[in-house]
Amino acid sequence: MPLEAIFGLQLIFSIVVVSVIARVYIAPWLSGFSHHAALAILVLPHTIRHIGMSFQVPGLVGDALPSDFAAAAAYGDLASAVFALLAFLLLRSGASVAIGFAWIFNLIGLIDLVNALRQAEAIPQLGVTWFIPTFIVPVLLVTHVMIFARLIRGAPTAQPGSTAQTG
Repeated sequence: MPLEAIFGLQLIFSIVVVSVIARVYIAPWLSGFSHHAALAILVLPHTIRHIGMSFQVPGLVGDALPSDFAAAAAYGDLASAVFALLAFLLLRSGASVAIGFAWIFNLIGLIDLVNALRQAEAIPQLGVTWFIPTFIVPVLLVTHVMIFARLIRGAPTAQPGSTAQTG
């Protein structure tokens, strides 16, 4: 089977599995949290995106990994991690700019992932970083979708007797 086909199969399968976990377990669990707290939880996995700097490490990737891909993926992930950490801290503090910053982070982070995934020529040279796009990226994609869904829906109005956790 060609490498590109294996990569595609692993990526799609991981997205399906992560989506099922999110739908069946994570989304219902998050409903018990406040809007800001739930968003903070969804943003938190993105704070580890500094792992994308691995694309710049010789020996972890193939010698022929396109330098344009490596730089864009590495620094895009690093920027996304910084924005995610800031969004997390703002959401946890309840700052008035938290929701706006969550939108900015989510747009930047998703654009970075889509940009990296569209560069199929890098697949044969991913080396041990193969697991970043086939395992970590699906988690990030699903949480990006969940964040957008929450941002678009907005904060739910409080119901009488509501006891949503503040996280």
